[in-house]
Amino acid sequence: MKHTISYGPEDFLRDTAVSRETLERLKIYAETLISWNKRLNLVGRSTVDDLWRRHFLDSAQLYPLFSPNSKTLLDLGSGAGFPGLVLAIMGCPQVYLVESDRKKAAFLREAARVTGTQVQIHSVRIEALDPFPVDVVTARALAPLTDLLVWAEPFLGPRSTCLFLKGRNVEDELTDLREMWETEIIREPSLTDSESTVVCIRGVRRVRSSKT
Repeated sequence: MKHTISYGPEDFLRDTAVSRETLERLKIYAETLISWNKRLNLVGRSTVDDLWRRHFLDSAQLYPLFSPNSKTLLDLGSGAGFPGLVLAIMGCPQVYLVESDRKKAAFLREAARVTGTQVQIHSVRIEALDPFPVDVVTARALAPLTDLLVWAEPFLGPRSTCLFLKGRNVEDELTDLREMWETEIIREPSLTDSESTVVCIRGVRRVRSSKT
């Protein structure tokens, strides 16, 4: 696995085994993002040159973790579409993107349009979204795990899975989570950052109320 700034679409293709058609759609997504990022801060400017590893591969690594029966995905705080829009392009059948910032939501609509991707975009705060059952909940660089589970809980069924991309503070976050929730947790090493982790959470049950 390359961890250099030269990581590009062909490297992504090699590491994910997506189809050429999917890769072409992701290229259109990348071009659209780069264009919009000049006037709207969608991703950090310092990460644009490493877009395919830092954002696309980082998102795509969640796809193999889905259950074969997973049909619906709720992506919290979608921002520039990572990971939700990438996962939709890769083949997740029904994806809901939640992004309260209207300018970012406008970008998501345009990115979905130009890539021919069917997604539902909710430009509201997560707490304001009426709950509906989903198979998978995702989030990336959004909030601590305890907050993510508070937001995700209304959408979770007994077989739902949460897939959260977390950084170096994950141990502290897991300690806080266990004080409030009973869960089954599996940690997968990140493919893109040795200090990051994919936290897979199932069987969520609240054991005490949030302090907030």
